[in-house]
Amino acid sequence: TGYDRVMIYKFHEDDHGEVFTEITKPGLEPYVGLHYPATDIPQAARFLFMKNKVRMICDCRANHVRVVQDDNLPYDLTLCGSTLRAPHGCHLQYMENMNSIASLVMSVVVNEADEDGPDSSLGPDKKKRLWGLVVCHNTCPRFIPFPLRYACEFLVQVFAIHVNKELELENQMFEKNILRTQTLLCDLLLRDAPLGIVSQSPNVMDLVKCDGAVLLHKRTKYRIGLTPTDFQIRDIVSWLDEYHRDSTGLSTDSLYDAGFPGALALGHPLCGMAAVKITDEDWLFWFRSHAAAEIRWGGAKHELGEKDDGRKMHPRSSFRAFLEVVKMRSLPWKDYEMDGIHSLQLILRNAYKESEEKDLESKEIHARLNELQIDGVKEIEAVTSEMVRLIETATVPIFAVGVDGLVNGWNTKISDLTGLSVDEAISMHFLALVEDSSADTVSKMLELALQG
Repeated sequence: TGYDRVMIYKFHEDDHGEVFTEITKPGLEPYVGLHYPATDIPQAARFLFMKNKVRMICDCRANHVRVVQDDNLPYDLTLCGSTLRAPHGCHLQYMENMNSIASLVMSVVVNEADEDGPDSSLGPDKKKRLWGLVVCHNTCPRFIPFPLRYACEFLVQVFAIHVNKELELENQMFEKNILRTQTLLCDLLLRDAPLGIVSQSPNVMDLVKCDGAVLLHKRTKYRIGLTPTDFQIRDIVSWLDEYHRDSTGLSTDSLYDAGFPGALALGHPLCGMAAVKITDEDWLFWFRSHAAAEIRWGGAKHELGEKDDGRKMHPRSSFRAFLEVVKMRSLPWKDYEMDGIHSLQLILRNAYKESEEKDLESKEIHARLNELQIDGVKEIEAVTSEMVRLIETATVPIFAVGVDGLVNGWNTKISDLTGLSVDEAISMHFLALVEDSSADTVSKMLELALQG
């Protein structure tokens, strides 16, 4: 195209932009690595870039041509879809301040094929969105004919497809790792619920990247890594109960910005948090430390001594880079990380519910046994009968094995689980039901159990 500068401008999650890469003719000041606030490209402009993906300004100093509308038209004429429409006066001044007389801008849109229109059911990573812009600047007037503009637009569309595929592969990789960790955590929960997820390996810190985690279970705190003190955790829970009572959790990269009163006391080591409620009294927390970051901004919005006259918008007049040190903020929590956290939350809730049901059932059994007065053979027979009935009506799989290793008890639930009826299972040797690879281990366990 022959432009003096070609940049790829990438939008971040908070809509501020960054010059991702560029190529310039010799002698021009480099912009690569500079960040620009979201207000430099307002939301309305980003919306137009989604609709009209090529925008050319041949000469920002050229006189505008007035469009005359027929009075008989039933609606106002709009040039939003026109490639050659006149730009806003503020943008023209912005270009002059950058010493850019002509420009060509092309949109990089991702997830374009996944939806025909807005769909709130799609996650933020799946929605059609403006990923960035390919921006061309020239220090003198320049016109690009339509065939060349069309070829450039096609190349940018191909680039957008590649960006989309890279984002999909990255998300799939992270989601696969989280799913694998979730599977391991489920296995730990089956063996030791819920303390297995903090006392064994892997643990909840392996689910998402963090610096510390806390499980609050039955008013006892189980810690891993860098965590707040008991008093600070108590304050966090009180704050969540008061200000986020209707929510099942919270995630923030800055507890200070989220409004937690004790954020300054936590300081840099603990400024990001993800928390999920399991029961009314049980919580699970992940904490992240301050992410040391320096952002090079492409000039302040106003230099010292500059004043707005209040009559019109003023673009920035300076693009001199200045450094901002980001404080009291951790890495943000990604969507796939929060999906993994919420999935574990549901798993834990089910595990808690099943544990409570088992405890309740066990208490009922003990209560009934205490009520039975064992006196002689009749009482023993009554207890035995009651035990058999409880086993048969239990909501969990139960079976019994005699001293000879033969199955002598088999309730309905274990029949449903294994597919073996009572008649088929009774008198079978217990080891016949076990995998060959585990037979020796189970045999030793049975022998030790029979020895008491």
